[in-house]
Amino acid sequence: MARILAYTSPARGHLFPLTPVLDALAARGHKVSVRTLASDVPLMRSRGFDAAPISGDVEAVALEDYGKSNPRAALVASTATFCERAAFDGPDLRQAIEETSPDAVIVDVNSWGAQATAEAWGGPWAVFCPYPIPLQSVDAPPFGPGLPPAHGPLGRARDRLLRPVLFGTINQQILPAVNGVRGGLGLAPLEQADDLFRRPPLLLYMTAEPFEYPRRDWPDNVVMVGPIAWEPPAERPAWLDSVETPIVLVTTSSEFQDDGRLVRTALEALADEPVTVVATLPAGDPTAYTVPPNARVERFLPHGAILDRAACAVTHGGAGATQKALARGVPVCAVPFGRDQHEVARRVEVAQAGTRLPARRLRPDRLREAVRDAMGCRAGAARLAAAFADAGGAPAAADTFEHQLLGGALR
Repeated sequence: MARILAYTSPARGHLFPLTPVLDALAARGHKVSVRTLASDVPLMRSRGFDAAPISGDVEAVALEDYGKSNPRAALVASTATFCERAAFDGPDLRQAIEETSPDAVIVDVNSWGAQATAEAWGGPWAVFCPYPIPLQSVDAPPFGPGLPPAHGPLGRARDRLLRPVLFGTINQQILPAVNGVRGGLGLAPLEQADDLFRRPPLLLYMTAEPFEYPRRDWPDNVVMVGPIAWEPPAERPAWLDSVETPIVLVTTSSEFQDDGRLVRTALEALADEPVTVVATLPAGDPTAYTVPPNARVERFLPHGAILDRAACAVTHGGAGATQKALARGVPVCAVPFGRDQHEVARRVEVAQAGTRLPARRLRPDRLREAVRDAMGCRAGAARLAAAFADAGGAPAAADTFEHQLLGGALR
């Protein structure tokens, strides 16, 4: 059996989707080592992994893209964060490789320095991506602002005009820092930023068509395995069995982005609706809200148990929370605040699996209408749930990892 080293960025929204894949690999007899957030090392050790924290220098570089004036500015801010972390996560992975002597490595899509280190290492390596991938395609709109897919000559002209503008910004932000790291490792420079996604021998993409836009030009290294939902073990809330009305789950980001007003607006918008509102604030203060009689606000609850009873999920557009709901056939009202969330929200709308309400238009009356409309999209959500299940999830990801990267180690 093989020794596998996993390296994540400091984000639970990336660690948690990877966890079932590592569980599956460990269940097949592989020895799994993990480098991740210091706060989640005990959790990973409880699953039998050899876990240790990533460098404190990596965790210290905070993601501060919230509050930017437009999606392009937010994209610039987030890429600047990953570039700054790259100077630290590359050496950090190199130390982890020296400590664990792995047969194969799997690296977070946002750990750009660690990806360069994995490539320079020379052994089998892969990348995992739990959010919409910013990869150029003739069949998909330019990534970032959440544009709808092009239809007809005008739509295709829009894409031709905007693609060099949007991807040019990304290139300007990413290439100098990433190529600086690569040069220090003796690697050839990247010509385009999306070469980051083409360089790994394997990229496990945690979604599936038709939620992701179908395209003819997928690189051969990209394998879609469907969304992989996981949350730490927790008791099912005792009060859940006493809820008699349909549940609307409201989620916010696990990384702070000042999206608490989504909860505040939902509580007001749905206070007189025949529903029970359950809101979670992993990066906020649950005590800071006036909670009506038909609602609960908590820092953390196991979303799976809530979604099993939900009629709708109101999400911040995060890929994890949104796909977790859709995988259970629960329609979504997505209210994107930034990052990749504009892309996620647009995909919800295009798939007819829910509704999209930009954060700049967030008001109680508009949110109430968007939630009502989303509840009528259960058929679209069910179609996505079936497509996600067909993609295979964690077992499919473990199969692909073994077959493509561990052939020699398994013989």
